[in-house]
Amino acid sequence: MWQIVDAGPLDLSSLTGMARGYSYRSFKLNVWDVGGQQTIRSYWRNYFEQTDGLVWVVDSADRRRLEDCKRELTSLLTQEKLAGATLLIFANKQDLPGALSSAEIADALGLRSAQFSTRHWSIISCSAVTGDGLVDGIDWLVGDVASRIFLME
Repeated sequence: MWQIVDAGPLDLSSLTGMARGYSYRSFKLNVWDVGGQQTIRSYWRNYFEQTDGLVWVVDSADRRRLEDCKRELTSLLTQEKLAGATLLIFANKQDLPGALSSAEIADALGLRSAQFSTRHWSIISCSAVTGDGLVDGIDWLVGDVASRIFLME
């Protein structure tokens, strides 16, 4: 989950811990990697306070887990504290044969449904292995959150 606080290049390779701070463009990003294992999902709500952006990573090569992914994302986005949060979905593992396209994942997650009609969201194809698409996604997320925050002030 992302929060733009206020603040170069962003080194995404070190995003493996629980919480980290990054400077990106003129912003300071506070990033929490809360993981997706079922046993820790009940703790997610502890990180919702003042969340401006949410990054959701989908394994594009694992069709079996898409329904669970959709259910968890839909449930997560009903949380009041996430009502205004920008949603970036990384369609990861695009480097693997048979990976679903961004459009296929958008359909599988129901992103064109009424629930998402007022939410700022984007789905970006990426590969965590090659790095393709990661900076594009973060650029979009930061730009979208910044435009909303600065319009509100």
